[in-house]
Amino acid sequence: MLDKEAVTFAGGTLDRAAHLRSTTGLIQQPTARAIPLWHGKPLVDISNSARLAWLDVSSKIFSEATEEPIFLGLQDGAPRFAFDVSPWEAPDLNADEMAKFRDQSQNQHPDLPETQKFIDLRSVMAELSHDDAGDAATAKGIFAWHETHKFCANCGVATTISQSGWERTCPACQHKHFPRTDPVVIMLTTNGNEVLLGRSPHWPEGMFSLLAGYMEPGEGIEEAVRREVFEETGVRIGKVEYLTSQPWPFPTSLMIACTAEALNRDITIDPVEIEEARWVTREQVANTFLGNDPTLSAARKGSVAQFVLERWLADRL
Repeated sequence: MLDKEAVTFAGGTLDRAAHLRSTTGLIQQPTARAIPLWHGKPLVDISNSARLAWLDVSSKIFSEATEEPIFLGLQDGAPRFAFDVSPWEAPDLNADEMAKFRDQSQNQHPDLPETQKFIDLRSVMAELSHDDAGDAATAKGIFAWHETHKFCANCGVATTISQSGWERTCPACQHKHFPRTDPVVIMLTTNGNEVLLGRSPHWPEGMFSLLAGYMEPGEGIEEAVRREVFEETGVRIGKVEYLTSQPWPFPTSLMIACTAEALNRDITIDPVEIEEARWVTREQVANTFLGNDPTLSAARKGSVAQFVLERWLADRL
């Protein structure tokens, strides 16, 4: 059994309650709670196991926000919001660390307990519960969209937030803009007992993962799988089958995982796309998951690549 909905980020406790997005006064309800995000990093309570730190909406930290909160939905009937508190100037900000592939820095706001810190979602996603990870992905993804869509694509005028954060409206031409999701295909490309793995030059040393790429306009999933694998490695693909999907809030993607049967084994990489690609046996992949191969590190925990590879190893696809 694949357990498709067990993928990290593909879950959450929230009823999105879209019918309430034009309702005023929700944030004044006594059961309302909110999660602050700082530069895309959610507030995480690490006093026991890692969990999202939902705060009373009157908490002082929310005064750092300069824009309206996002209404995320209802949790057991109670309103849940997200505030972007990025205007806060953290004294412990480490720009070099935050720019890394996996930001390990943790930032402490003086008005919060020492056990509550802003932590990069990519570095903590495997420690959060399935529901917390899904809720954090929703908040991070919509703030990422707002950050890059402040102006109307139709006429260029600055847009305003509407529908409790799920829409931006142009005051000049009245054009409405909605959160976007960028579809990405990611492929378990196999030939017999081997899987085709590749690495980006921006990844940590030795890290390999499944091939992946953005879909293009007018392209079906199967077409995108075949095109991406061929463009990156020169390998032709025959049969393609859908497996599962994963919301990927880095910044606003949807990973569409598929199996792909290779028709040839010769690899010719596109150095613009990837740094290296190789065929890896099932036994070698199992060895990397055990941490026994110093030259090949496994796909990061919490990613759909690891989810698919683990189930391929267990013959559960």
